[in-house]
Amino acid sequence: MKLSIIIVSYNTKDLLRKCLNSLKGYDTEIIVVDNNSQDDSQSVVKKEFPDVHLIINDDNLGFAKANNQGIKIATGDYVLLLNSDTQVKPGALEKLVEFAKSHLDAGVIGARLLNQDGSIQPSIYRLPTITNAIKEFWLGQLGLTEKYFIDSSKGEEVEAVVGAVFLIPKTVIQKVGLLDERYFMYFEDLDYCRRVRRAGYKVYYFPKAEVFHYHGASGKKIGNITNQWLIQSSKIYHGKIKYLILTVIIFTGQKWQKIIRKRY
Repeated sequence: MKLSIIIVSYNTKDLLRKCLNSLKGYDTEIIVVDNNSQDDSQSVVKKEFPDVHLIINDDNLGFAKANNQGIKIATGDYVLLLNSDTQVKPGALEKLVEFAKSHLDAGVIGARLLNQDGSIQPSIYRLPTITNAIKEFWLGQLGLTEKYFIDSSKGEEVEAVVGAVFLIPKTVIQKVGLLDERYFMYFEDLDYCRRVRRAGYKVYYFPKAEVFHYHGASGKKIGNITNQWLIQSSKIYHGKIKYLILTVIIFTGQKWQKIIRKRY
């Protein structure tokens, strides 16, 4: 068994260094795909981590496409897509792989994400369907959807996990395929979880594997353009008609929530 770790880098030099340092001592293949960083990230990898396989892109190809570059050359039985703004706690990788070995129906496995202070960060999603949007933005304020909320303190099958730590068996990739490269940034994790489930696999959240996540570091380097990518990716994921319906549900639901808060 071999684990391949793929890290997409974009102007997160200091965090990337911390991430790679947290992986020292593991018997893994590490692939860093750099999306034309301008902060000396490439030199850090070359000088300080010579055993890491470094792919340097001339342009920012986006998160999905860069990950696919790594996946295509990965030799491991399991592929871990790991954000550059993470630090892996000791033992987390072994726990993820052991869980995968004992759950042959797993298509994707996510870890428990932690904030810098050790508090738990949201690590799981419900797939953003029209039904779930109504539950969250309308019924949720009336206390009618508590049974639909996921208890993130327990390991269980879930609809989707956050893509910061994303373990995929190679056999699943061979059947389901690579990430959809139409997603430049955002929604690629939701899309892959949806595709995995449609192929008959399950998505698992495994909280015994813990990883620190300094959320959104690459996005902060880019600025307001991230909103454009978020909107574009949402349109791709939902389709234009469902996207418009969801926009109306969310907008009106937020207005409704404000009214409820004022009354109660």
